[in-house]
Amino acid sequence: MSVCRTRLQRRLLLADSVAFLFVLASGIQAQETVGPTTTPLPNYPAPPENIMEATSSPLNPTPESNLHRAVVPENEVSSEPRRFHYGFQVTARGVYDDNINISQTNRVSDYYFAIEPILTLGLGDITGHEDNYIRLDYAPSLFLFADHSEDDAVQQLIHLEGQHQFSKLTVKFGEEIAILDGTDLRTLGDLSSPGGQANLDVSARTRFQTYNTRIEASYDLSGKTFLSSEVDSSITAYDSSNLFSSEVVSGNLFMNYRYSDKLAVGIGGTGGYDRVDGSNPDQTFEQANARIGYQATGKISLNVSGGIEFRQFETNSRGEYISPVFEVNASYQPFDGTTVALSGSRRTYNSAVLAGQDFAGTMITVDLRQRLLQRFYFAVSGGYQNSDYFSTVNGVVANRRDNYYFAEPSLEFSITRFWTVGGYYLRRQNNTSLQSFSFYDNQFGFRTTLKF
Repeated sequence: MSVCRTRLQRRLLLADSVAFLFVLASGIQAQETVGPTTTPLPNYPAPPENIMEATSSPLNPTPESNLHRAVVPENEVSSEPRRFHYGFQVTARGVYDDNINISQTNRVSDYYFAIEPILTLGLGDITGHEDNYIRLDYAPSLFLFADHSEDDAVQQLIHLEGQHQFSKLTVKFGEEIAILDGTDLRTLGDLSSPGGQANLDVSARTRFQTYNTRIEASYDLSGKTFLSSEVDSSITAYDSSNLFSSEVVSGNLFMNYRYSDKLAVGIGGTGGYDRVDGSNPDQTFEQANARIGYQATGKISLNVSGGIEFRQFETNSRGEYISPVFEVNASYQPFDGTTVALSGSRRTYNSAVLAGQDFAGTMITVDLRQRLLQRFYFAVSGGYQNSDYFSTVNGVVANRRDNYYFAEPSLEFSITRFWTVGGYYLRRQNNTSLQSFSFYDNQFGFRTTLKF
């Protein structure tokens, strides 16, 4: 049932993407007057500077929290909005991994080599997002193992996004497709910090695909107030018949108020439908949300969204589940060459491996990046995730609790503007009440990146 349905939805999503591309491209040729600042889609991490001529909770959509545009350094904003942009970079990594299958009982170590190019094509203001634009990023990856060639894999990430502004209305579109074969969840935002987003629910090597779509509109009612709305679709499709695929469609509507140039607040609601494979019950949910965006200075930004979710289950398979939901994104640049970023979220996910169970996932990630002696870059990423499983069917006992930690220090050296080399160490560990899902993993990697 779900396979045909999922394939059809994929084709419809791709068809919608192509149609939107032609509409948006024509709109860029006849740009209208830009209205007041409106809320953006979340900014996906941009490829390195020369690609842009100046300068990725991953499986399911979350309520939009960005009330202000991202802070983009002046030298990174496109001065010619209609100009065509292109860029290419390629990263090669050599990695020793002492647990390539993130397994508790069958630990296998190996060396692997990864080739990870990124191609970027764009038209319009693809960095500043202050004007019309459309942008495509394509990032395939090749993984080759020294002793376990059965784990060799090709993965692909495709991201398309665009924006068109009318006098008072701004319409935005984003689509990210991930075709994965391994142990990790991956988005464009994870490429600079590989391995941090392990597929904890499955905790094994598997093949799956994710299709995330977002359409957003914002309409200015006055100089102080504006309406914003989103429609999100998320599909997670596993190739194995032993795992449960799922689809989530949701929408929200917010009334927002600009208190000042630095502060904006909003209140609204979210509703959605969650379809799960197998004997798992389908689900509906509603959220009451509030959000705030604060841009204190060019060095500090804060976006917070939070609320309460009410979730119901098909055929009343269990009572209503009530849980808090939130998303936090903050950044701080105290000095030139120093950046600190904090992100956190809590939402409900469907389990792909445990029948009749969902889990509430709470995640916190901190990133620090420091430039040293003009050519060296030291970075540390760390995070924590708690997964609290609960039953979606009466009679099912859900007793799994996961606590996952990871830390990744790295050091890069810029040989030239277009060539960097460096290394990193990744430690990740999952402690769970069901020992079959526990694991610990150490990786030592060296990498080099060329930018064209």
